[in-house]
Amino acid sequence: MDNQTPAPNQPSKPKGLIILGIILGFVFCYIGYIYMSHTAGNLPAFFPGHSAGSTVLHYKHSIAAFIVGIACFIFAWFKTGPMEV
Repeated sequence: MDNQTPAPNQPSKPKGLIILGIILGFVFCYIGYIYMSHTAGNLPAFFPGHSAGSTVLHYKHSIAAFIVGIACFIFAWFKTGPMEV
């Protein structure tokens, strides 16, 4: 029988970073959705690229937000992997 229990001095996984990565992934993907679906005039005033009365869509902002969101998901995924000492 091969019982593989972790050693007592093995570091635990950073659950806080995993949860933070997942939450930020959803937030940035949602921001990307907002940029893709709203014109510059309809964006919230605190978003970069907001311009009152403008009918332009910010595709570059949207793609950048989606990439950052996917990167956060990948970061959280790698943090759930096996710990190497």
